[in-house]
Amino acid sequence: METAIGSGVGLLAGLLIIIVIGGLAGWLASLVVRGSGMGLWGDVVLGIAGAMVARFLLPVLGLNVSASLIGTVLAAAAGAVIILLVVRLIRRT
Repeated sequence: METAIGSGVGLLAGLLIIIVIGGLAGWLASLVVRGSGMGLWGDVVLGIAGAMVARFLLPVLGLNVSASLIGTVLAAAAGAVIILLVVRLIRRT
């Protein structure tokens, strides 16, 4: 069984891109929802989870997310804002 040269590099680059976009989206969401800063890794996890929420919820609402980098970050940030607001709502009760 042969493996392609550089296949591990592509995986590593993909993971790095996911972490950077997740961190940026989580950071943006924590700016929008004040008092919700979670630190670097918390923002990364929040941004990745927000991207999953946005991927499911935005098409249900009839919103089409573009495949551009800016569209992806904004959609992930919107999903992260939704998560932060739900968490804040649950913590209040």
